[in-house]
Amino acid sequence: MAGQPKTPFYVTLAVVIVGLVAFAVYRSDVFAPKARPVDTGGGGTEAPPLAQPVEDPGGTTGITTVKEYAFKPAERLPAVKGTSAYKPLTDGTVQFALNVWAGWAPIILANNGFKADKAWKTPDGRDFKVELVLIDNPVAMRDAYAAGDVHIGWATLDMVPLFMEGFVDSAGKPRDSRVMPRIYQQVDWSNGGDGIVVRESVKTVADLRGKKLVLGQNSPSHYFALNMLVAGGVQPSEVKMVFTEDAFQAAAAFNAQPDIAGAVSWAPDIYNLEKVRGNRMLVTTATANKLIADVWFARADFAKDHPGIVESLVRGIFDAMVELKDQASQKKAAELMAQGYNIPASDALSMLGDAHSTNWAENYQFFVNQNNPANFERVWSNAYYLYRRIGAITHTPVPFDQVMDFSVIEKLGQEDKYASQKDEYKVQFTPASTTEIRAEDEILTNTVFIHFFPNSWDLHKKVTKKKDGQDVEEMYDPNVDFVLEDIAKLTGQFGAARIIIEGHTDGSMRGQVTKNLVKELSLNRANAVKEALVEKYKLDPNQFAVEGLGWDRPADPNDADNHAKNRRVEVKVFPAERQG
Repeated sequence: MAGQPKTPFYVTLAVVIVGLVAFAVYRSDVFAPKARPVDTGGGGTEAPPLAQPVEDPGGTTGITTVKEYAFKPAERLPAVKGTSAYKPLTDGTVQFALNVWAGWAPIILANNGFKADKAWKTPDGRDFKVELVLIDNPVAMRDAYAAGDVHIGWATLDMVPLFMEGFVDSAGKPRDSRVMPRIYQQVDWSNGGDGIVVRESVKTVADLRGKKLVLGQNSPSHYFALNMLVAGGVQPSEVKMVFTEDAFQAAAAFNAQPDIAGAVSWAPDIYNLEKVRGNRMLVTTATANKLIADVWFARADFAKDHPGIVESLVRGIFDAMVELKDQASQKKAAELMAQGYNIPASDALSMLGDAHSTNWAENYQFFVNQNNPANFERVWSNAYYLYRRIGAITHTPVPFDQVMDFSVIEKLGQEDKYASQKDEYKVQFTPASTTEIRAEDEILTNTVFIHFFPNSWDLHKKVTKKKDGQDVEEMYDPNVDFVLEDIAKLTGQFGAARIIIEGHTDGSMRGQVTKNLVKELSLNRANAVKEALVEKYKLDPNQFAVEGLGWDRPADPNDADNHAKNRRVEVKVFPAERQG
């Protein structure tokens, strides 16, 4: 209030701590005490010390890490050898395969339907046409592409590593360089079109452990399920997978068999199942909105022979995305989709909301921005990791940059028409307390171990060790940056979710210090993780809330004195506030 004297900065320590913790618990993301760096005089910074130790300073042992694999520079794109082997362009017509999915609305609109009636032009003025070929079965599409019957293939990016099983040898080398896919453009993110419906007894992903989950094998549904399970700390082998030919059959099986606990399927089936009494929606791609990316790819021999056609397709699709902002264009696209998909136009129109078309700016983020936690490279690597984990892929992973070609994206970025576009898929979060976030149903908990030095929240804490009789400085937890990337990837995938970061301490000083000090340390640890994620990966700070839980919840209640394991953080994912 005006006229009141200001409170001195250094007041009684107990009052300061109590005040900080009280505010932090109520609205930890806004009022949480920050890990303030102080000058060490040596060109670096370190966190200020606590008022007194809250963990045993001698408890520094027990951290062991496995050295991660080192990436080696790979040749960017394999050279195309031999005579081109694709089907010749009859009357200059490109065969472009797609499936029944909302994300293809831009190419359908740009081509004025499925038939090769529109005259396209390459940048140098050459004419060509496009015939859109409906091949819903991904295996049939892959085979038609491999045979050269279609020149352009469709996929979700996570599916392409599965295709590579037939295109490369066990060492990951191309069997036929002409067939190797060149991925030029992301057309969309699934935006609610995919989801997991469960019985009411399943509250979080962890509750699927030991239960039946029905889904289409080696499909986007499979990738979705594997992601959710692993992110929720559930081994895929702990869930009884029931496989069907496709997502539609998975929904039907869930509806007919009460012993099935969950189904991974598509819209509209997931929403129809959700309405049935006793069912609930666990998660959809409206929340995990940067998980399933639809892309198109060209045969390497076709791309080599027709770079102008490839560029024109990218341009045409981007331009149609702009057109689709207009309601009249949406109606026209729905009518064209209805004809090609053989569905009612009203259904086609309602499908449009299931996918978010990714403009040039969003493609730039996906292909080019190395710091994007949900970019091409991370989706590609994650798909390989998950599918190799269950034995669906046996070959050595193909480096992402042997299939990703962002040359057209880069070229279009020189034109203001595209460079002026903005990322339109950013969710705007307002600050929220952990109490407000927890009012929603939790989706999953991911326990991550960033091993903290006792009494420290310094993520990159260095300690002195003896090696060959010499004192050397090493990171206390050399794995911390890999763990931060995993959290960033999870946050990026759940781009429309709220994230709570919980900090924890060990209980080695239980009974010797106050709980307030313990909570302060654990809160500082949570804040340190949040700030590192926001700074390095440019994430929205309002997407996160932090909480310090002290020593109240050991990582393993049966091994509560495992102090190194208890100095940790946990990440919890909640849907954002429901609208309306």
